[in-house]
Amino acid sequence: MSTRHGFDESLRDLHYDVVRMASLVEKSIEEAILALKQKDKELAQKVVQQDDEIDEMERAIEKKCIRLIATQQPLAKDLRLITSILKMITDLERIADHSADISELILKIADEEYIKPLVDIPKMASVARDMVRSAIDAYINNDIKMAEDVCSKDSTVDNYFESIINDLQELMRKNPQNINQATTFIFIVKYIEKIADHATNLGEWVIYIITGRHKSLNT
Repeated sequence: MSTRHGFDESLRDLHYDVVRMASLVEKSIEEAILALKQKDKELAQKVVQQDDEIDEMERAIEKKCIRLIATQQPLAKDLRLITSILKMITDLERIADHSADISELILKIADEEYIKPLVDIPKMASVARDMVRSAIDAYINNDIKMAEDVCSKDSTVDNYFESIINDLQELMRKNPQNINQATTFIFIVKYIEKIADHATNLGEWVIYIITGRHKSLNT
């Protein structure tokens, strides 16, 4: 087996590891929001516990990346891919953290009657989840247009965030008894907004893999 062939196989293995991690992360978002809608404490607890598995996947992928850089002397394009993967798995791990954060908050309010019907929060979460899914699809398919579309959707989540926060603040003004739960919902939507931010980061790293251009690197 040639050195290059072995290196290419290692890159393929790395690619599949990232896709598996992303699949678990996407599932964690879906389950967190389902737990919120259904007040499902058992499902929320599952999301919290699964975060450890995702953390371990991040560490394993990181070790593989570092080993490849240290032992294979990758070409510039390969190095760009590996370093981008290191950035992407950090964003994926943080998305999973936020799903776990949301689930921990759900455990605090699941036994309460919600102060308002859940309409916009699930819609906001659905957009954020779809951004994560599309970013990974863009990575799998090397699709720059899809990656750019992910980045453009961040403003949609931001608009939901602003509208929901305004509604929750109004509920608190009308009735001080709403303050505790409304504050919890504010934290939840903030975590969803952060998930969308990390999905945007994923899209930007996919663009960098394809083009070598990234706004934070001035390249």
